[in-house]
Amino acid sequence: MNWLLVALFGYVGLQLLVGLAVTGRVKSESDYLLAGRKLGPTLVVFSMFATWFGAESCIGAAGAVYEQGLSGARADPLGYAACLFLLGAVFAVPLWRLELTTLGDLFAWRYGPRVERLAVLLMVPTSILWAAAQIRAFGQVVATSSGLELQLAIALSAGVVILYTAAGGLLADAVTDVLQGGTLTVGLVILAITVFATGDASFASLAETSRSLAPLEISLLEHAEAWAIPICGSVLAQEMVSRVVAARSPELARGGAFAAGGMYIAVGIIPVGLGLVGARLMPGLEDPEQILPRMALEHFPLWFYAIFAGALISAILSTVDSALLAAASLVSHNLIVPLYPNMEDRAKLRFARAGVIVFGILSWVLAVRADGVYTLIETAAAFGSAGVLVCGSFGLFTRLGGAKSATAALLAGTGVWSIGEWAELTTTPYLLSLASAALAYLAVATFEPNRTVDRTVDRSVAI
Repeated sequence: MNWLLVALFGYVGLQLLVGLAVTGRVKSESDYLLAGRKLGPTLVVFSMFATWFGAESCIGAAGAVYEQGLSGARADPLGYAACLFLLGAVFAVPLWRLELTTLGDLFAWRYGPRVERLAVLLMVPTSILWAAAQIRAFGQVVATSSGLELQLAIALSAGVVILYTAAGGLLADAVTDVLQGGTLTVGLVILAITVFATGDASFASLAETSRSLAPLEISLLEHAEAWAIPICGSVLAQEMVSRVVAARSPELARGGAFAAGGMYIAVGIIPVGLGLVGARLMPGLEDPEQILPRMALEHFPLWFYAIFAGALISAILSTVDSALLAAASLVSHNLIVPLYPNMEDRAKLRFARAGVIVFGILSWVLAVRADGVYTLIETAAAFGSAGVLVCGSFGLFTRLGGAKSATAALLAGTGVWSIGEWAELTTTPYLLSLASAALAYLAVATFEPNRTVDRTVDRSVAI
């Protein structure tokens, strides 16, 4: 019997118990999707931190740095930390004051139900791709720990993730984030100390490795592209917006984003350093994304590795939980519920949980077929997000434009990015998509009467 695998899934089982325990407190759609809008300081900060700090930070970033040197560390941790700072400085308070349930409600309030539906259809694939990245990373950890084939490990991981997410909703996610984030942070610190204390690595070797792995020869525009994807592509994501509107107050939403950004840099720099050292200590790995769990397996006693790997899996669970909840909430709340204005809360909950299962299966299929975690993450952050950011920004802070402007921006941003990325016509498809979305919005808004808005979303017109 593989006792390490048993220990890992035992650890995950504890997370499932928390989810099941919280299920009894979930009585409404708001409870399930927004934890009743009652998250306090500790839960807000750790939940915001854990939403992005998962597969991309510990598996994807370490693997990218292992291959590319410091060039692979642009998105993580600096890009996503900057995203959190931008969220707190600009968007958190206005979003909280709108009393949204999902980001789709912003489009319904500002541009009407047709634009709301279009925006949701563009945002849902982003969350599914993000969940797929976490499931693949989950499978990487299980495969490294157990010796199972990667495909089987990903399948087992997907099953656990779907069950975990469907059980407790955002409150369970936020509660376990505190334990998960704390345990993982301690584990990463101990791993870094252990690696350097053994004499196998030193700060001198770290510097030597960073010099030997020369930066990629790319242009300034390509550097800007690499920074724009995590910052602009994630700042108005449903996963993070749900944390903002679940906070008890707007001040807490803003301060929580700042604190989470600082925490992200402090903890996220550790996998970067370990990825650099790993390139020297364990050269020639067939799968660079396994560098962090392999280093932990080599330097920790088995019992502590089980704790560390369990914490890593828990952090991934937290991130994928957010992604699946985001996709399910957008579809159930913004596409299905408006068709049935008199739907009871129990029925809304059933639709949301069914969405988690369906999107979890889709994410598993994508995880199996993907080239790697980072590929999924970059696609998730870039697809459709240019138009969402442009429309969301104009909608929150101006009265310029209306439904036609928003439609043009959403379609232009997605279309330009898709053509540029998949046809490989440019090296900066995301920057082009941002510019195209902004120009399309402004061009159409020039000929469109400004829309007068109030704070009420009229769901009756969504039919």
